[in-house]
Amino acid sequence: MTAVAPALELIDVHAGYGRIEVLRGVSLTVPAGCVFALLGPNGAGKTTTLKTVDGRVPTTAGCIHVAGRHVNGAGTDDLARAGVCAVPEGRGIFPNLTVAENLRMMTYAIPGLSWKDAQERAYARFPILGERRGQLAGTMSGGQQQMLAVARVIVTDPPLLLVDELSMGLAPMIVADLYDVLRQLAAEGMSILLVEQFARTALQIADYAALLSQGRVAHVGEPADLIDMINASYLGASA
Repeated sequence: MTAVAPALELIDVHAGYGRIEVLRGVSLTVPAGCVFALLGPNGAGKTTTLKTVDGRVPTTAGCIHVAGRHVNGAGTDDLARAGVCAVPEGRGIFPNLTVAENLRMMTYAIPGLSWKDAQERAYARFPILGERRGQLAGTMSGGQQQMLAVARVIVTDPPLLLVDELSMGLAPMIVADLYDVLRQLAAEGMSILLVEQFARTALQIADYAALLSQGRVAHVGEPADLIDMINASYLGASA
């Protein structure tokens, strides 16, 4: 049987902003079809890791492989077409467009994605978006905007989904609903790299997790291997 390449591999990756190095040799492997939680305090390098994977921040050293393909230096457009898609912190929707118009934008970015298929996929996952398809996105609640941000990406059925701070500013019930969707997507074969400040929330659906500290991977393993360490460490009450 042919071995399946990991969805994502980072090998001794260094990256940063100008002269400020944020990632100092990050190495991790995201197996295909799993949820991998990337945890750590503010400033540990979590968001920079996601930006390095999707091409927004270039590496200065090390290698990145997506499904076995070396992608160092690839642009964000090329990576998106290769199936690397992100739900950024702060949602990243178009507030002055309707729900339907936000979804239609993805059909222009992804060749072969029909408008009919995009709507069907989005509204099947989030029926409330179907009810509000004609509403301006910026007038919806924060939770509904986050649903739209997730829907815009998953209609493309990306092999690798990067999610940054999904729960930020949302009510616990909405967070639970969104995490249920991520759990379903992983069960259907999508690979998810998840950055989340609230560690216990992420570990509820994670298959694997890594703890970042000062731009390096301090620990990696299954959730049960990390939970005691997280509870006793700097995440403390915020976990």
